[in-house]
Amino acid sequence: MSRKSWEQGLRLLPSVDKVLRDDRVAELLAGYPRSVVVEAVRNSLAGERRRILEGTPVKEEMDENGYLDLIALKTVATVHLSACSNLRPVINATGVILHTNLGRALLSENARRAVYEIASSYSNLELELTTGRRGSRYAPLEPVLTSLTGAEAALVVNNNAAAVLLALSTLAKEREVVVSRGQLVEIGGSFRIPEVMAQSGARLVEVGTTNKTYPDDYRKAINEHTALLLHVHTSNYRIIGFTRETTIKELVEIGRAFSLPVMSDLGSGSVVDLSRYGLPGEPTVQEIVAAGPDVITFSGDKLLGGPQAGIIVGRRYYIDKMKRNPLLRAIRVDKMTVAALGATLQEYLDEERAVEVLPNLQMLTASVSILEEKAVSLAGLVRDALENKAEVEVGKGFSAVGGGAMPAADLPTAVVKISPRTISAGDMQAALMRGEPAVISRVQGGRLILDVRTVRDSELSALAAAIGKVI
Repeated sequence: MSRKSWEQGLRLLPSVDKVLRDDRVAELLAGYPRSVVVEAVRNSLAGERRRILEGTPVKEEMDENGYLDLIALKTVATVHLSACSNLRPVINATGVILHTNLGRALLSENARRAVYEIASSYSNLELELTTGRRGSRYAPLEPVLTSLTGAEAALVVNNNAAAVLLALSTLAKEREVVVSRGQLVEIGGSFRIPEVMAQSGARLVEVGTTNKTYPDDYRKAINEHTALLLHVHTSNYRIIGFTRETTIKELVEIGRAFSLPVMSDLGSGSVVDLSRYGLPGEPTVQEIVAAGPDVITFSGDKLLGGPQAGIIVGRRYYIDKMKRNPLLRAIRVDKMTVAALGATLQEYLDEERAVEVLPNLQMLTASVSILEEKAVSLAGLVRDALENKAEVEVGKGFSAVGGGAMPAADLPTAVVKISPRTISAGDMQAALMRGEPAVISRVQGGRLILDVRTVRDSELSALAAAIGKVI
């Protein structure tokens, strides 16, 4: 670019004051701090000035009004983007119900209302209203947990890894914990049972083999240094074929014979027998409690459908010891988790209602016929939004439970398949993820796949509109 050309371009750039007087930018000043808007104007001008000096050709049709429009639009976009939280809602069209990257379980309406009420006011989080004395933040949760599970006592921490850490630290610090080699699972985010055990101060003693562990393997490993027998439910994978696993009931019998506590880490704990709804059988928390282990740990935000939390139930003697462990303060739950989990647990007092109102159970138990109707509705909306820019059809597929739960479950579902004519399905997927609202989808066989199992009815129109913007 000649000196005359870039000098001309620089002269066309508006002043900061002129941009601030533009109606579009002036409107921003009503909702955002002036300093934020001014900074956005200056950055937009600096960026365009840099482009000109680097030799970017100035369009012949660009005049002062053209540059004013350009800078005003850049300023508006910059301010809006800076005001957006990095954490924002997305539409999950992947079909993965408990998608760890997308926040796992959605909260029920009652749970959301409970969080809002507690977050927007003071509460009796640690105050007994009847006596005026200091109370326990765990008190609102313990009665409903013991009622649902049949356990003597309960405690809640911030996630299941923390629950396992607290239990091992309390019951087996600097002593040995016996566990089957086939149960040394990785529990997500590269956190592994042996590593959690090492952090607790307990010493791991592996018994058996990957595919077979017998009761005698545990008996032979027990000595004067043994503090605990641990059973880990392999909720996120399955070993099939030539296998033998020592059951929790058999482990409890060994524990009683040697006067050792037994702990069961369920991972994705459920208080509903999901096999009654056509899903693969998973042990319920009630079944494990009835089998007799002293401590059971499980997650609040997986199959249970509540907020992220680690739930510990079991014998009062051991739960009380955990409540006195100084580590508990570092991993305790906050008031919003207490509110959300309490409201979620209340739903389970009526199982039929729980299946109707908890989003994770709604999605898990949705019939194929209902999903097909939803897919047909979405396909029609998408066709209208794309105006013949893509081929859109309804098809069949499989959803996943996710969250390390039910790894063998393939849930028949209905999907909308989109074959864009002007861009690739991968580019379309990337554009949707960057859009507003952000849409998370799948690509398979060169087509964009939208699994309606995880798309709420209230999101169908917004999803179609988002798709219409990217082609």
